[in-house]
Amino acid sequence: MENLEYKRKNVWQEVDPEEYQAIFAYGEAYKHFLDRAKTEREATKYIVKAAEEAGFLPLDQALAKGLAPGQKIYLNNRGKSAVLMVLGQDILEGMHIVGAHIDSPRLDLKQNPLYESENLALFKTHYYGGIRKYQWPTLPLALYGRIFTQEGQAVDIAIGDDPQDPVFYVTDLLVHLSKDQEKKTLGEGIEGEQLNIVVGHDSYHFKDEKESPIKKSILKILHDKYGILEEDFLVAELEAVPAGQARDVGFDRAMIMGHGHDDRVCAFGALDAILGIENPQKTAVALFTDKEETGSYGNTGMEGAFFKYFLEEVLYGLGHKEAIHLGRVLSKTQVLSADVTAVVDPNHPEVMEKQNGAQGGHGVALAKYTGSRGKSGTNDANAEFLQEVRACFKGAGVIWQTGEMGKVDQGGGGTIAFILANQGCEVVDVGTPVFSMHAPLELISKADAYMTRKAYWAFLK
Repeated sequence: MENLEYKRKNVWQEVDPEEYQAIFAYGEAYKHFLDRAKTEREATKYIVKAAEEAGFLPLDQALAKGLAPGQKIYLNNRGKSAVLMVLGQDILEGMHIVGAHIDSPRLDLKQNPLYESENLALFKTHYYGGIRKYQWPTLPLALYGRIFTQEGQAVDIAIGDDPQDPVFYVTDLLVHLSKDQEKKTLGEGIEGEQLNIVVGHDSYHFKDEKESPIKKSILKILHDKYGILEEDFLVAELEAVPAGQARDVGFDRAMIMGHGHDDRVCAFGALDAILGIENPQKTAVALFTDKEETGSYGNTGMEGAFFKYFLEEVLYGLGHKEAIHLGRVLSKTQVLSADVTAVVDPNHPEVMEKQNGAQGGHGVALAKYTGSRGKSGTNDANAEFLQEVRACFKGAGVIWQTGEMGKVDQGGGGTIAFILANQGCEVVDVGTPVFSMHAPLELISKADAYMTRKAYWAFLK
């Protein structure tokens, strides 16, 4: 008699020797990406370069050449989000989309950041996304972003990840004097205005200056190396992220610690999957969006119109010039919202309902709904689409599980799923379980990352 009970599969106990080796090989490729994609700008550079090497053409060149099934097209949206598409036989029959985001929680510099106090030069910051502020002091930090000179020349900044670079640092209160601080809640112990980054200390070359000699010294270094003035910070976009490389965790090296698993583990899975797609029956798309951690707003976020405009250009290039065609395509489109989910943590099991929480090492996690408490703010996937996804994964040998964002009344979270669902697409969240989500350094299972990529490839092909 067929087994009537459902039991999760453990990836490590199910794979054969060949796939076992593939899990670790994929982990190395993912770490290479993660170390070079510390911000949404750096991730977009990596994605575009990989796409071009795989034969993808920018949209304008593809349109000029003439669109046809099998053609590979990409859009670089302002250097901060991207679309990769492989045309199928008839786009009017809809698309298969895997949509991830490439921004992660971090510390952004304020527009006028540099000041001097107590023999230190510091940058003021404004944190980006949902962080736990007490986790950021005493970490080595790297600085990335873009700043413009007075002449309008763009200067790209990347300081802190080269072994020869300096790093930056947020101080913390010493335990000997923390009696009052320890009476506060975790959320109150460190305030946002205390997340100021140490960037200098040397006043030797300005010893005759009575006011702000260290600040002046830092400005001179920046001008000598980059040609920038303090005013240029007013129009800059600079981000502080944890310095250092992604690292294997455990004696068995079965896990990866790094910054930005949320959501670059899904983004890399989507990228690696679509790069291997050739001549699909149904048009395959990988979306890499910005601003998810702050609501997906803006012209580089999923709430923006860049993807809609991209589709309109493609439809026009294929001869589908009526406005009604866009709605027809989207209504027949299926989407995996590629975002990470919570995992049952043995150190903090009390916040998860274990029967329905994702477990590390048990594969990619499908979340029918996200949101908070009464499913507020969520797309709730339809059963018919879930059955199609299940059949797809089963046919491709994908080991998967279900997951949700903790106990019903504990909290919650959201993804870009509802945005595409609102356009008429069938959407469900499918992503990698993550330990310590939104911490400066997060943790994932290599087995789960591998199955995430395998799931996306099965869906797109």
